[in-house]
Amino acid sequence: MRLRFLSSSSLALAVSVGAGCATTGSSSGTTGVGVQSAPSSSRPAAGANTLTDAERAAGWKLLFDGSTTTGWRGYKTQTMPNGWRVDNGTLTKDASVEDIVSNDQYANFEFAMDWRIGAGGNAGIFYRGTEEYEHIYWSAPEYQLLDDPNAPDGKNRLTSAAAAYGLYAAPAGIVKPAGEWNSTRIVVNGAHVEHWLNGQKVVQYELWSPDWEAKVKASKFVDWKNYGRSKTGYLAVQGDHDGVLALRNIKIRTLP
Repeated sequence: MRLRFLSSSSLALAVSVGAGCATTGSSSGTTGVGVQSAPSSSRPAAGANTLTDAERAAGWKLLFDGSTTTGWRGYKTQTMPNGWRVDNGTLTKDASVEDIVSNDQYANFEFAMDWRIGAGGNAGIFYRGTEEYEHIYWSAPEYQLLDDPNAPDGKNRLTSAAAAYGLYAAPAGIVKPAGEWNSTRIVVNGAHVEHWLNGQKVVQYELWSPDWEAKVKASKFVDWKNYGRSKTGYLAVQGDHDGVLALRNIKIRTLP
């Protein structure tokens, strides 16, 4: 998550009820996307950026084909920002660049991808974002991507890997070290949101619940009245922090 525009006391194309809806540990008895291992060379991983027959039958579609940036564009522009590129089957950036958003908008969905971040790296996935504000994180909840041990945000579980940035904490010890591949899954269905990391559900919450409203009111997001309010919107990838970020196997399926 960005640190600019926030005060020194501050604490994202997307991921259980009532005041006790936040879950900040792994959820026993649940299964999710399997842990992904880093490839042994710079070549694309075998089978990366493809769908199985079962996935196609279940309604999954790729948001990245491994060869082009088709399906993505810059925030508030129709072109792809400089600095994003396709490299060995990954959607990659090496330095601070502009955020990118999906061409399409999504309401209820299950999203999955693999990500690898550099030492001290900080990025995020935003969901149900709009383009009404100067920055997408003023409207969209964020799934934090972070090198927990080496990034300043890793000192606070509310801003660590897989957290719903600034609102709901994710537990320590699940994210893999910098330079290794992590697996993310986000489920957004009506008001219900789940964040998964490396096969474990680490956060779940209800948008617009009394608990969520109280957390937003106590956060810097209170300054933007439409933060988290949209019931449909863009997915987005944060790019404005320095460092390497690589993404692959980006896919989504819509939910009824």
